[in-house]
Parts: sequence; structure tokens; C-alpha cells
Amino acid sequence: MTISNLIRTILLGMTVFAFSATLAAQELQDQRKPAEPPADFRTNALRQLGLSREQLQRIRRLNMERKPLMDAAQMRLRQANRALDDAIYSDTATEADVQARLRDFQFAQGEVIRIRFMNEYGVRRILTPEQLTRFRILRQRFEQAKGNGPERRAALDATMPEPVNERSARPGIVDVRNP
Repeated sequence: MTISNLIRTILLGMTVFAFSATLAAQELQDQRKPAEPPADFRTNALRQLGLSREQLQRIRRLNMERKPLMDAAQMRLRQANRALDDAIYSDTATEADVQARLRDFQFAQGEVIRIRFMNEYGVRRILTPEQLTRFRILRQRFEQAKGNGPERRAALDATMPEPVNERSARPGIVDVRNP
């Protein structure tokens, strides 16, 4: 292999590597800014579930307890991402260092995911079986409507069932619209 072929191969490899790193960074950026469902969807979902005041308080408390944990975990994830990036582009980059920073990043990412799903499980445990069934339906409809671009709001509105008012049907259930 001639020197010019070697240089071309190295440059091609560096270009592919830089492109891959850019894609990975974009994916991480997308993970940092999760798509938030519209506020009206949340309000409608809460209304549809017919949560009691006690359930609402328990969910708020759960979220308040989770927030500092999630903030700290997300900070560790950002730091691990920076350290991995620094290791990759260091003048003295070694595979062992990159692998170690990659493990740190994966651990931090796993912690964020663990906190998120344990919070979801905590909310799930607060719901009654009927509310859980309604929640599954609402979540499925939201997921179907989520990717439809400009038609998203219309799809969400069209798929929302009529509000449930269980005030008279079940004692202790509070209609979120009229607490």
C-alpha cells in the first residue's frame, strides 16, 4: 500500500468516524429533549382517568420526590457524555479510555432510564384497574397520533373519548374539571 493510499484510507476512516459521532451526538440531543405532550392532552388524560384528590396528591408527591433524582442523573449523563467526547477526540486517545468513558456513559444513561420507568411504575400502582385500562387506551391513542405532524392536534382531539364523570358513580372520585 502506498503512502497516498494509506493517507486516503485514514482520511476516509476519520470522515466516517466523525459522521458517526455527529449522528450519535444528535441522537443524544434528541434524548435530552423528549417530546412533551401538549398540556391539553395531559389535562384531558387526567380528566379521562377520573383521579381522586388523594391519587392526584400521591402522584404529585411521587413526581416531587423523583425530580431531584432525575435532575442529578441527567447531570451525570451530560457529564459522562462530555467525558466520552473528550476521550474520543483527545490528542492521546486510547481505546481503553474510550471504552471506560463509554461504560460510564451507559451506566449514567441506564440510571436516567431506571428513574423514569420506576416513576411510571409508581404512578401505575396508584391507578385503579379501571383507570389503568383507560390509561392504556389513552396512551395508545396518543402514540398513534404523535407522529402525524400538523395533523397531530386534530388527531389527538378526534381520538379523545368523551370525559368521564364518575362523581355519582363512584364515591371518592373527583372530576378534575370541578374538584
